[in-house]
Amino acid sequence: MAEQTTTQVTITPPKATRVSSGTLYRGREGMWSWVLHRITGVAIYFFLLVHILDTALVRVSPAAYNAVIGTYKTPIMGLGETALVAAIGFHAFNGLRIILIDFLPKGPKYQRLMFWIVIALWIILLIGFVPRQLMNVFSE
Repeated sequence: MAEQTTTQVTITPPKATRVSSGTLYRGREGMWSWVLHRITGVAIYFFLLVHILDTALVRVSPAAYNAVIGTYKTPIMGLGETALVAAIGFHAFNGLRIILIDFLPKGPKYQRLMFWIVIALWIILLIGFVPRQLMNVFSE
């Protein structure tokens, strides 16, 4: 009979590796721009859905259309319009940032800088829009 030999194999767990928190989507600018882009996109989508539905009312019942449009002339809706412009502005600037990251060879390297440029442009847009909008909303 043949002699049987046994070999003992010891499996050691791998050493714990430290995960860098500075990756593109881990709580840094890249992740926040991703989250804000999705939120603003969904908000804009729902605005467009409501806008199409209320505009379609003019064909069904002009009186109902006038009633709905009358409700839009409230201060709360004026603040909603301000939020809508803020969402569209951020979404547009960040969309351009995403295009640059995708199509420029060094885009990912400068994605963090581009995020802060988007924020600066967005704030400039809001500084130009919000005071005038609030004057219109609360002057009536």
